[in-house]
This record gives sequence, structure tokens and C-alpha cells, in this order.
Amino acid sequence: MNALNPETITLILLGAFLLSALGVVLIGVWIYQHGPSSKKQQRISRFVVPSPDGSVASSGQDIKGKTSRNIGLFRNWINNSLSSLSSEKLQIKISSAYWRITDTEFILLRILAVILAFLLGWLIPGNILGGIFLSAIAILVPPILLDTAITKRQKKFRDQLLDVLILIKGSVQAGYSLFQALDLAVKEIPAPASEEFGRILYEMRFGVSLEGALFNLAERMQNDDLQIVVTAIIINSQVGGNLSTVLESAIDTIRDRMHLMGEIQSLTSYGRYVGNFLTLLPFIAAFAIFLLSPDYFDTVFTSLLTQIIFVMALLGVIIGNIWIRRIIKIKV
Repeated sequence: MNALNPETITLILLGAFLLSALGVVLIGVWIYQHGPSSKKQQRISRFVVPSPDGSVASSGQDIKGKTSRNIGLFRNWINNSLSSLSSEKLQIKISSAYWRITDTEFILLRILAVILAFLLGWLIPGNILGGIFLSAIAILVPPILLDTAITKRQKKFRDQLLDVLILIKGSVQAGYSLFQALDLAVKEIPAPASEEFGRILYEMRFGVSLEGALFNLAERMQNDDLQIVVTAIIINSQVGGNLSTVLESAIDTIRDRMHLMGEIQSLTSYGRYVGNFLTLLPFIAAFAIFLLSPDYFDTVFTSLLTQIIFVMALLGVIIGNIWIRRIIKIKV
């Protein structure tokens, strides 16, 4: 029997690692789609499981609920075994992004992705430097994706906040309590505002005070307008008074801030345009020179002095762009 040549062995190992990477991705997708978004929701899912028709059925009567419970026990075992990896800061970030995984699972998936990226980068080019390069990308990409998801969600929430406050104020004026008004907002307003205010209701049902639930919301969303609303509601709950009047004052303040921010965006639009143009101008000029004279940049690969000049020029462009952005960034 003929022995396998090195190329065949490499292909076999590459295929195995690709299948492993696909398995990790599928596991992550499944956890995101079926896993609870927080430990409180894990506790809720132990008592009730929503049925397909919208009613609530007992988890002991639902076969699918049993399967989910078994998988939930396995996830709990993983989270408890690797609890030393958990951090409060990462928990808040994952909660802000509304990802249906825990911080421990995020770290574990990130470690597995780094290992697979390193092995794949090592096998494909046959050089350990390729593995180091891919593993570095695997380290950097998940936090970037997490921060991007948080930023997008916070922006959507900021755009919905005024509508939510108007709905809550109208409900309070109609005779609803604050808890009932929040419940109505959860039913009427789309995500992510409905999800965030739904979290307030869940936390209050599990014994968290209104003040604590609102502070948790403000910490997740990192929104100045929301901070004004949270402060106003907390002061009203402690001192007393007409909540609808307090909400009306907060709505007027937020509207004035939005109007002022719109004017600032309009006045600073020229500065943003100039900053982006000056940043792209050297690259556009370099591309035009390369089209006219392709051998113009040959000395870049042979001359150390030219390379140093190019690096200094690139750093100057980056620093200039950052400086212009800081000048036109006005906090309201």
C-alpha cells in the first residue's frame, strides 16, 4: 500500500480543520438563536416555555422544552466551570449588544476561533507566520464586531427614545401606572427599545428596584438623553409629583437637544468634508502617479529612507485626520 504524500496529508488536515471551523460557527449561531440573552432569562425559561401559538405552556409538558433545558444545563456547566474567565465589563457589553450568549461562551468561542485560525493559516501557506497573522485577525475581529453591534443598537435606541417617551407620557396621562405604561411601550414599540424596556419589567418582576433597573438600562445604552429621563423618573419616584409633567419637561429638553445637535451637525459638515478629503488626497495622488508611471515607486522596496518617509507620511495623515475630527466634535 502506497504511503500518502505530504500534499495529500495537508489537504486532509485542511479539510478537517475547515469542518471544525464550520462546526464552531454553527454552534455559535445556534447558541445565538436559541440561547437566553441573560442569566435572568435563563431563570425565566426554567419555569415557562412559550408555545408556537403564543400561549405559555409548562416546560415539563413540552418535549422541545426538555431538550432546551438539557442543553441549558450543559451551558450552565460550561459557564460554572469557566467562571474565572467571566468579567463584569464584558457582561455589560454583551448585554448591550443583546447577544444571546454569556461572556464566558464569548471568550470560549473566541479562543477556539484563534486556535482554528492559527492552524489554518499555518497549513494553507505552510508557514507559521501565516498562522500568527490569521490568529491575530481572529483576536481582533470579535471585539470589533461586538462594539459595532453595540453602536448600531444604541443608535437605533436613541432614534426611538422620543417616541417611547411620548407613548409613556400619554399612557400616564390616561391613568396608567408607570409599570403599565412600560408594558404598553414594550408591546407597541419595535426593537431594540421594546427589548430594553422589557428588560426593565423582567428585572422589576424579579425583585430589582425601579431605580436599579433604570440605572442598568442607562449603563447599557450610554445615552445622555436617556440619562436625563432616568434621573427625572427616579427623582419623581422618591419625591413625588405629577409624572406626566416630569416626562413632558424631559421630552422638551430632548427635543431642544436634538435641534441643537442638528445645527451643530450642519455647521461642522464642511469640516468633516475637508478632513475626509485631505485624508484621501495623498492616496488618490499616489494612485494617479502609479497609473501614469508604474515604476515611480520602485525605490520604496529598495530604499530604507523612502520607506521611513512613507511611514512618517502615513502617520501624519492619520494624526491629521484624528486632530480634525477632535476639533469638529462638539459635545452637547
